[in-house]
Amino acid sequence: MTELLSIERLEAGYGKFHVLFNVDLVVNSGEIVVVLGPNGAGKSTLLNSIVGIADVYSGSIKLNGREIAGRAPHEVTKLGVAYVMQSPNNFGTPNIFSELTVYENLIAASATLQKREITERIEKVYEIFPKLTELKNRKAKFLSGGERQMLAISMGLVKEPKLLMLDEPTAGLAPKLVTEFFKSIRAIRDNLGISILLVEQNVRKALEIGDRAYVLVTGRIKYSGGVRELDEEKLANLFLGQ
Repeated sequence: MTELLSIERLEAGYGKFHVLFNVDLVVNSGEIVVVLGPNGAGKSTLLNSIVGIADVYSGSIKLNGREIAGRAPHEVTKLGVAYVMQSPNNFGTPNIFSELTVYENLIAASATLQKREITERIEKVYEIFPKLTELKNRKAKFLSGGERQMLAISMGLVKEPKLLMLDEPTAGLAPKLVTEFFKSIRAIRDNLGISILLVEQNVRKALEIGDRAYVLVTGRIKYSGGVRELDEEKLANLFLGQ
């Protein structure tokens, strides 16, 4: 497999607040890689480090062999990383434009593309999330939580990224909708060929669709390997630092 994202000995945080310690992580092309861990473990900081929001103190973050550590978020996006932040997030950054319609949000996310490309990519998004076709003229502020997440993910997909990073995409969703979301995440990989780095609290569902997993506890990687080896007892012990 070809390494798409390679992180080595990453130390990162926010100013003097050190969060991540000696983190190594790899996402290969065509993989769904799951990052698990208790609240406050540094999972969101890991994603923020990749995209240039958190401060990288030392270590390496490479995308297709190119160093991206310390680059500005818009530069990382141009290189092929789409980041769907958890909403609400600690930065007060919305992941959609509430006053725009669903279609207008998708157009806004496609601003740098040619007209023909925009049409083709939006149609691909509608295939993954057909519900958005019915809602395309509705303002985003009137969408349900699940519909907002569909839109936020779709805004990342229209850029046709090499890597899609999702931070808690199913948080607060009804159980039935959670199941559909995980099917959609797998379809994004299978149908669009986009690699996915998934931070998720729904451990069981995440492991069902993941190829490999990392467990992050107090800013350090405590497990890396196959998803099948992570049973409930092992996960519980890892979360508790045992």
